[in-house]
Amino acid sequence: MRRQSFMRNGYHMAYLFLIGLFIGILIVNLGHEAWIENGSLLGTDMVNRLKSSRPQGAGMVTYILRHRLSVVCMLGLISTTMIGLPILCAYICYTGLAAGCLLSVAVIRYGIRGILFMIAALFPQAFLLIPAYVGLFFWAVNLNRTLYASRTDLGGYERFSSRFYLGKCIQMVGIIAVVIMGCLLESYVNPNILHFVLKIF
Repeated sequence: MRRQSFMRNGYHMAYLFLIGLFIGILIVNLGHEAWIENGSLLGTDMVNRLKSSRPQGAGMVTYILRHRLSVVCMLGLISTTMIGLPILCAYICYTGLAAGCLLSVAVIRYGIRGILFMIAALFPQAFLLIPAYVGLFFWAVNLNRTLYASRTDLGGYERFSSRFYLGKCIQMVGIIAVVIMGCLLESYVNPNILHFVLKIF
């Protein structure tokens, strides 16, 4: 039962992300004039600023940590409410939408170089941040469904177990630790990779 629920949750999250991704690609292609011709996103000026500036280290890690951890804490807290599941689904869809928009703009503007730029922008922190966020989504869904499950559902009785909450706290500490490591890579390693790739622009 738990394995089937885990797989079902994974499929639902993937569908939501892909729906958002498709909508993002569609928005950019339908609004070509607003996004490409009149828009400044990933335009020449923006790329030139990225080339000339090379922020990294302590000056960057504080901002990134604050942003990433605030999302983790927000989703974690919201998952304890009755509206937690819809908001979590909306956030996953929004993440896909943002990815679709950025990817479409990058490809339309620069072709294959745009794909390389997107890969460079995500490497190597994505190897830690993506699994951490996926783990957070599973954590939040499981917590929400346990807290608000029907009493006829045996899984719902875990809400009365202190062992369940202790396990959830340990899992959250692990998620936060992985996010912090990802933020360190994003601050100290990624700027060098991104600056190297930008040389072809």
